[in-house]
Amino acid sequence: MTVAQSMARSAFVRLVGALAVTASAPMLAQAADKEIRIGQTMPYSGPASAYGVVGKVQAAYIDMINEKGGVHGRKIRFISLDDGYAPPKAAEQVRKLVEQDNVHAVFGSVGTPGNMAVHKYLNTKKIPQIFLLSGAAIWNEYDKYPWTIGWQPDYATEGQIYARYILKEKPDGRIAILYQNDDSGRDYLKGFKEALGAARVRDMIVAEASYHVSDPTVDSQVVKLQASGADVLFTHATPKFGAQAIRKVAELGWKPLHIISNTTNSVKGALTPAGLDRSQGLVSAFYIKDPGDPLWHNDADYKEYATFLTKYAPGVDPGEVLATYGYLTAQGLIRVLEQCKDDVSRENIIRQARNMNFVPGMILPGIRVETSPTIGVPIRSMQLGRFEGSNWKIFGDVITAAQ
Repeated sequence: MTVAQSMARSAFVRLVGALAVTASAPMLAQAADKEIRIGQTMPYSGPASAYGVVGKVQAAYIDMINEKGGVHGRKIRFISLDDGYAPPKAAEQVRKLVEQDNVHAVFGSVGTPGNMAVHKYLNTKKIPQIFLLSGAAIWNEYDKYPWTIGWQPDYATEGQIYARYILKEKPDGRIAILYQNDDSGRDYLKGFKEALGAARVRDMIVAEASYHVSDPTVDSQVVKLQASGADVLFTHATPKFGAQAIRKVAELGWKPLHIISNTTNSVKGALTPAGLDRSQGLVSAFYIKDPGDPLWHNDADYKEYATFLTKYAPGVDPGEVLATYGYLTAQGLIRVLEQCKDDVSRENIIRQARNMNFVPGMILPGIRVETSPTIGVPIRSMQLGRFEGSNWKIFGDVITAAQ
């Protein structure tokens, strides 16, 4: 397949098709002034496959940009490979993107485990690793890993937000914690416990339980936590395990104040499988407009978003919050490439990724994307929401990392 033919295929077809798009080094060199090669890995299969919609929407957004002529006359060749949410597979696929496809940047990959498996390699190779959908605190270590930049609020900050809410709402609460046993879970716990303070950690946290993504269920962990007598439960999980936890809590007749992490608050990906009746009263934190909430359906941002999906990703439900993550990060990518102008070198891509200040469509009011050479977290604000009926209801003020 020639480069011209591969460019003619849509990003969405390349995403789901069986053909691998590759080209020889000389051909890539000849095409350098005509295309921008962006790669990623995404869990289209495996225990976190619900996140696959993120990659599909990112690909569809790039299709739209290419149809309009690309960025400064260059088309984007987007290569999105399945990593199954398995770090070894992510490492294998990223090496292929770098060493065979010669990508300009790795963009928008989902999950802490896979991104952790490749970030040292990408920094050694000086390949931009931008706008990761993972809130691991390490992405903000710009001095150690200058070629990596996250996207969403870091997990430690989010954990602090939940702890402060508990201190306000249930200062005498007995807290149980369920978390994924990896760097993301440890970051959540670190921030959560820092905000409580050492004395309250001793007095308020009565039980902790972790799970591995290879576990079949978290039922036994939830049973253990319920037996602790806790009246507050904080759950950090991916959608599959978050749904299991919500369902098991209801089956046990346990009625704690249940706070769930941003990683598992998708109505379609987690709450619907768990049962909306079992999800009432859940609390979580957000930085995007919930596309499933009718509150936003007359909003100009939502109308533009829904129109885009109808045309470029007709199989994706506009009400799926994970689709909105793909939509936001794709806007960030295009913003960076536009700022690059005629210089799409890897050095300039990461330079522009660290020089952003804009408000993308579908972000909550009062929140913006802002970076600098010393800021590695583009979004640093969130707002709490409570699940009522069939939607999340936002409440309270916007909370930033500095607060």
